Amino acid sequence: MAELTPAFARDGSGAPCLAPGLPFPLGAQWDGRGVNFAVASEHAGRLFLCLFDARGETEIGRAEMPGRRDGIFHAYLPGAAPGLLYGFRAEGPWDPADGHFFNPCKLLLDPYAREIAGRFDWQGPHFAARRDDEAGADLADTTDNGASALKARVVDEAGFDWGDDRPPRVAPADTVLYELHVKGFSQRNPALPEALRGTYAGLAHPASIAHLQRLGVTSLSLLPVHYHVDEERLVGMGLVNYWGYNTLGFFCPDPRYASGEAGMSVRDEFRNMVIALHGAGIEVLLDVVYNHTCEGNGSGPTISFRGLDNANYYRLDPADRRNFINDTGCGNTFNLSHPAALRLVLDSLRFWVGEMHVDGFRFDLAPILGRHDDGFTPQHPFFTAIAQDPVLSRVKMIAEPWDIGPGGYRLGGFPRGWGEWNDRFRDNARGFWLADTATRGDFAMRLCGSSDLFQGSGRLPDASVNYLVSHDGFTLRDLVSYNARHNEANGENNRDGHAHNLSNNCGAEGPTDDADVLARRARLQRTLLATLLLAQGTPMLAAGDELGHTQGGNNNPYCQDNDITWIDWTQADDALIDYTATLLRLRRQALVFDNHWYSGLTDPRGLHDLAWCQPDGTPLEGDAWHDDASNAFACLVGQPGRALAPLLLLFNGAAEPVAFQLPAGVWTVQLDTADARGVGRWEGQGEVALEVGAHSLMLLSAAGAGIRL
Repeated sequence: MAELTPAFARDGSGAPCLAPGLPFPLGAQWDGRGVNFAVASEHAGRLFLCLFDARGETEIGRAEMPGRRDGIFHAYLPGAAPGLLYGFRAEGPWDPADGHFFNPCKLLLDPYAREIAGRFDWQGPHFAARRDDEAGADLADTTDNGASALKARVVDEAGFDWGDDRPPRVAPADTVLYELHVKGFSQRNPALPEALRGTYAGLAHPASIAHLQRLGVTSLSLLPVHYHVDEERLVGMGLVNYWGYNTLGFFCPDPRYASGEAGMSVRDEFRNMVIALHGAGIEVLLDVVYNHTCEGNGSGPTISFRGLDNANYYRLDPADRRNFINDTGCGNTFNLSHPAALRLVLDSLRFWVGEMHVDGFRFDLAPILGRHDDGFTPQHPFFTAIAQDPVLSRVKMIAEPWDIGPGGYRLGGFPRGWGEWNDRFRDNARGFWLADTATRGDFAMRLCGSSDLFQGSGRLPDASVNYLVSHDGFTLRDLVSYNARHNEANGENNRDGHAHNLSNNCGAEGPTDDADVLARRARLQRTLLATLLLAQGTPMLAAGDELGHTQGGNNNPYCQDNDITWIDWTQADDALIDYTATLLRLRRQALVFDNHWYSGLTDPRGLHDLAWCQPDGTPLEGDAWHDDASNAFACLVGQPGRALAPLLLLFNGAAEPVAFQLPAGVWTVQLDTADARGVGRWEGQGEVALEVGAHSLMLLSAAGAGIRL
């Protein structure tokens, strides 16, 4: 049993022999001779380091941490080494009415854990307060949970060979985001070895990278990969939190996405994935959840933060501090107005950039990161700290700019240097092409970078992260196949998920053999993709939309880790993949809209940098922008981003073809979404009428534009 008793210095009674150590860095740091432990708790009276055997089942040593400075408990354990399992126990006030839940019967996970051992069991005694009667919330549960609690494992962060890995640093104008779930992307891909499907190694596999390069996307946005816990309600239903928006370990890549190939650690498998993607010129961004933790509300488990310093880590109701402010809808709200919580988030971000080489982040429910008790401000210390940080200021930062808190819709309100998910682009593009709810003025505003949201604060068009579909909602194929959600598998009687989808089933709900319906669906997918990938701003594709991925009409599959969400590569629409790749080549070559704001004024030659026209060639102006009776118009781009001559976009949202009067000059159709392959078939002299098919758009280039597809 020697392997179950890790070595470390002991005193005469056999307890760990702790020296004061240092209050930094937080977490467990091995220096080759021993381990320094440091953990933040302002309100604890005493903190104990607890050590466990290699199985994590038996506590083999416990000692009070002797060092304390500025709210940090710290200790140094000579002889300790990587592999050691540990946790903390905190003594302090038990006063739920004042927000304190200190209970030394509960083993607490290090918030800075680099590796987490064990599996959380909702049936275990992991609740600081009793759950057996109505008064339980105010009574401490004295059952010890040490044997079954999650533990942190000391790791050796040195020694990984990054080789010549370098961040691609894709320019804003060239960035094309591709949102994917690590498991769902490759779980059903027969081109991968079975053991690698659904893993970090699977995403790094040559077959996966070949698809990404074929498309031409530049930057992956990975759904959460931080260690997370499945909610009690879902576990009781036999489901899981597939998306992963329920974080526990902010420094741990989730082991459920690791292949374990050749005994490789989860961290190293993730790092090798990053190296492979960087080698292909592809950035890696993480979707991160710093707005709440998996501990839930006051009746939730005590795993880490609640037991260490609940009153500092979470925002509490000032009228009754036993209650948690719930601006997230997930039971609690992380308190970034407190230095300990803010430091943890910033340290976590620096870890993922510095130690894991990621290239940026997408922040879930981001207004919470900038909200004080009196509301959101872009001058919050969180944003200020990032702006001046020599590491974090250089990577991509993207906000989901809404939450359910007061004043929670903040689209356009984030600081310079930040991108923002633009749901108005999503809704106006869907409304124009699918639902007749968006006017030409609405659509044009979104097509040109949403200047109403971003220009006034001095931000560039790339701040608008344009998307039609994300993980949350219908897939692109389902958007044109279903009028209503079909979420019965989620176990909530189809009440969950969005009811306002601005979708259009094209005449049949779900699968059909009707050739006309299928043709219309295919055309709308091509048109929507063209709108997204040619528009001004930063486009984001959802993985699988380029190949016809369906979720069977489920628009909220957050709990479905199965064939509903996994991309079925055997059913891939190869023609749609080729079409999407063509769009991205066209974007790279032409860059229809440059990354600056257009004025509509003329240059010395009398050429407008941007002009809008009716189908008959007359200017589109005044009340005509909001004429509900017409949904066809043209956009003449006199100063494209890369094309060497003007470009012309023709939009027809009507159910019938519309003839457009072309400007003078020689024009070539580069894209026609009415064509099954998107191929343009016309070239000729302007000042003639050109018919644009129903529910479709065309892109034309003037002579000398230099586009070669």
